[in-house]
Amino acid sequence: MALFVAPAVVSAQQGPVSVPARAPVGELGYADLADLILSAPVIATVTIRSATRIKGPEAADVAQGHARFYIDSDVNALIRGREGLPSRIGYVVDAPLDWRGRPPRLKKERMLVFARPVAGSMDQVQLAGPLGQQAWSQAMEDRVRTVAAEVVAPNAPPAITGVGNAFHVAGSLPGEGETQIFLQTADHRPVSLSVLRRPGEQPQWSVALGEIVDEAAAAPRRDTLLWYRLACALPPELPTTSTSALDAADAAQAQEDYRFVMGALGPCRTVA
Repeated sequence: MALFVAPAVVSAQQGPVSVPARAPVGELGYADLADLILSAPVIATVTIRSATRIKGPEAADVAQGHARFYIDSDVNALIRGREGLPSRIGYVVDAPLDWRGRPPRLKKERMLVFARPVAGSMDQVQLAGPLGQQAWSQAMEDRVRTVAAEVVAPNAPPAITGVGNAFHVAGSLPGEGETQIFLQTADHRPVSLSVLRRPGEQPQWSVALGEIVDEAAAAPRRDTLLWYRLACALPPELPTTSTSALDAADAAQAQEDYRFVMGALGPCRTVA
């Protein structure tokens, strides 16, 4: 998208947020990165021209150990943004001081910016949360582009908003059976989980994005958008409302199969 030149001005409407001045490559897990991208209509790489420290009443709410800056930056590349961006943009950031209480060196640093446009000011953006400014690296930019492409793909999985009904059908042999769990989505597209058990075999599970459960359906790979949609949105236990129409034995099996799926997905975020 074309870039249009516009002068940068300080806007108190931006609503500064506390963000790390720099973040080591790899510090952000997939879920944190997906959160950022989904919340940021504007994603760009920029080079900081100047960082002007803001003091006085406009910095009264700065967290201890941080300083507020108005950043004037050159846009290197627009990764996401329907309306485009000027060649220079400004934003406000609360950056951490070093151990000596000195502000970070921001001038000439290259950053990845995850932001929202400021109404009425094409050349101003508001960072999209506490991780909205990240230190640039080619590896980090490549990760961002990969996830951003997943998000806007025509077949991107929908946001999961809840769990619907669950069903279990026992097989003819002991230990054989299939559970199907229907999920609720933001755009009402059908999504369902299936768990298949056969005697003497490990349970197999898959996710279907459609009305028909494809035999070729499989479990999602970790650190993909479909994995994120499930691991970060599903409740840890199957709601009792999902099994209210089942008898006790089928309800218990559905609960067990749901726990199997959640264990296979693993935690949305890894706690250090």
